[in-house]
Amino acid sequence: MTLPDPGKQPPTPGGVASDSAPVCAYNTPLCGPTRCVRVAALRVVMMPKDTNPDGSVFGGVILSQLDIAGVIEARRHGLHRYVTAAMDKVVFIAPVYVGDIVSFFAQTTRVGNTSLTVQIDVCAERRDGRSCVNVTSATVTYVAVDGHGHPVPVASTHTLPYSDDGK
Repeated sequence: MTLPDPGKQPPTPGGVASDSAPVCAYNTPLCGPTRCVRVAALRVVMMPKDTNPDGSVFGGVILSQLDIAGVIEARRHGLHRYVTAAMDKVVFIAPVYVGDIVSFFAQTTRVGNTSLTVQIDVCAERRDGRSCVNVTSATVTYVAVDGHGHPVPVASTHTLPYSDDGK
């Protein structure tokens, strides 16, 4: 997913995705005009303990939850222990505030022998319930490891079913 320069103003929301799902300001089917419309790997309400002195949520809090959402997605490919090998292209698009319901959408983009890559997009449903905005995007690589921390093949007979439409 290509995101606009975070230093620029986002375009005005509008339009409809090809599958008729509402789209957000970044023309993706993550957020609708009033709420998130995809199935999230993880949803969290941001609390006062998560904020910096200026009132927005620390980026590190978002990164921590983002990493958890990525592992939840990784486990669908094999019930292993996964370690984070790399976070690439983390983009903070908009601030997150106390009371926002933050949804983490994770999708596997590559599966290798012992590692896999997950694209994670983060949407914040504002406390007033009238808007949902994309706030963060990242690509994370995980490595499947055994009990001794040695890489093991990702492929497993113990995979979990998954689809965005709940089937």
